[in-house]
Amino acid sequence: MLGRTDIGFDLGTATVLAYIKGRGIVLREPAMVAVDVNTRNILAVGDEARRMQGRTPPNVRVIRPLRDGSIVDFDILERMLRYFMHKIVGRRTLIRPYAVVCVPSGVTDMEKRSVVEAALDAGARRTQLMDSAVAGALGAGLEVGEAYGSMLVDIGGGVTDISVVAMERAVVRTATQISGDLFDETIARYLRKKHNLMVGERTAEEVKVTIGSVLRRTEQLFMDVTGRNLVTGLPKTVRVNSDEISEALEEPLQGLVEQIQAVLERTPPELAADIFDHGITLIGGGAQLFGLDGALTHQLKIPCRLAEEPQACVCMGAGRSMEEGGGYERAMFTFRPGK
Repeated sequence: MLGRTDIGFDLGTATVLAYIKGRGIVLREPAMVAVDVNTRNILAVGDEARRMQGRTPPNVRVIRPLRDGSIVDFDILERMLRYFMHKIVGRRTLIRPYAVVCVPSGVTDMEKRSVVEAALDAGARRTQLMDSAVAGALGAGLEVGEAYGSMLVDIGGGVTDISVVAMERAVVRTATQISGDLFDETIARYLRKKHNLMVGERTAEEVKVTIGSVLRRTEQLFMDVTGRNLVTGLPKTVRVNSDEISEALEEPLQGLVEQIQAVLERTPPELAADIFDHGITLIGGGAQLFGLDGALTHQLKIPCRLAEEPQACVCMGAGRSMEEGGGYERAMFTFRPGK
């Protein structure tokens, strides 16, 4: 590739998405890296690493460099970013790409600087960080530059970011670990307690995606789940239904409702009135859990809607900022080498 490429990254705890200006989303892969713990060699990244999850020898670990909204391994993060950037633009380009990187709200200022340095080391010519809440609102079709408030609930893999956005800023926000990973852990714990069945993260996620629900479905769904019998230690298969999963997810659902209510209580009255008028927008991969928008609407007494392509909203927002030639400076954190 011989020209300049502008790239927008959504650096999520569970999934990395990338947007190329003029082309749209070109990459959507798990934020996972398979590492040889003895040599620190990278064996696989993204989809390949996910296929190895739960199937590796003792010396190989499949890790996420971001966990619960924070960086847990900067070196692996930089190498993962380098891999994805090379995959998108190739190893040879006359002009290094300009990158906009969206990060979870739990990332500290020091970690923000580390992410920018990682992007520069990975091959970016210049990098800006964009507030993920503002990017998500843009990608969901909300007008973030207006003087009225919009509430966004971004349910990611490791963290849920609850924000009230106005004038290109998150006026009120909080981050909670009631997210996709916690839903998976809750399902695994339920299967262990009720069926004496031990399952891994990946199986619990498959159950959530296949039959998971926070509302009882009109037509009950069933799934055969295989794990290890905690009594005999042997493989065991149990048929699980969607009503059981609804029961299991009642506790994290209630916790999420309380977190949203806490943000509403801290929101200035004028912005809170806007939210009651316009409703709440749900984005992020975890927001696709069946019945979640309806359950939140019922509990909060505020209309809640699932955005179109919820997992892609943050990345689409970064792309929109590039397509429109900037103009969202208040949502950006800029860092240049040597500063």
